[in-house]
Amino acid sequence: MAFKLGRTREDIASNGIVKKKLSFKSDEASIPGNPVVRKNLEKGILGEANMDGSIYISDKIIPGSKEETQILLHEMRHATDMKLGKLAYNDDSVYYDGITYPRETINGKDMIKVDGQWKEAGDDFPWERTANI
Repeated sequence: MAFKLGRTREDIASNGIVKKKLSFKSDEASIPGNPVVRKNLEKGILGEANMDGSIYISDKIIPGSKEETQILLHEMRHATDMKLGKLAYNDDSVYYDGITYPRETINGKDMIKVDGQWKEAGDDFPWERTANI
């Protein structure tokens, strides 16, 4: 995809005073370096941070809403943890802070073993506690 700058050359700041703010606004959620994709997610899931850096957000979330902002901030925390190597996952495990948490499908549900117990997705996972804003 090509990006073309305008030809106008004008000062946006002079003597420490900003005359004009740069803006790259659009109707869609956008985070530099992290593509945000709206899609139909499973019931109860509002957002997902992926290992490739992309973020999925539920297509049921109103664009530009406070809820959308909160979800993106939450998922960006996960994306940042993944980029730093603090958090990772695959089909078999979640890796967080040097600890491996096994994953399995039990009775059709994605379960993760934490503290010796199989749990379904929720806020009580260690990586979720740190991502809540």
